[in-house]
Amino acid sequence: MPFVRIDALGADHARLDALGRAVHDALTETIGIPPDDRFQVLTAHDGTRGTLRYDDYLGVRRDAGIVYVAITLRRGRRAEQKRALYRRIAELAHAYAGTEPRNVFVTLTENESIDWSLGNGLAQYCP
Repeated sequence: MPFVRIDALGADHARLDALGRAVHDALTETIGIPPDDRFQVLTAHDGTRGTLRYDDYLGVRRDAGIVYVAITLRRGRRAEQKRALYRRIAELAHAYAGTEPRNVFVTLTENESIDWSLGNGLAQYCP
């Protein structure tokens, strides 16, 4: 049920795939997302036709290895689950894609069951 967008600067297909796997594995491990529940948009930015902007906000030294991960999911996770998710995404992005944890920027957007249609024009979570 989560919808994931990953944007990475200068990423090739293999790195995007590794980042997608890292996020999905973290979601299944930390908040119990089913293994076959994968909906992702993976986008590489080449710095010419598209790019990503970043600074050193909160003292985190980011660089061209920046990865933005935006996850939309239904409301209901506890703060400790979210912290575990952020930590695990950073760990797996490093392990799978070589992305430094300091370059992993994650946002969660929560919504309600009625805000989802997973196909066929139906609101499967709210019939």
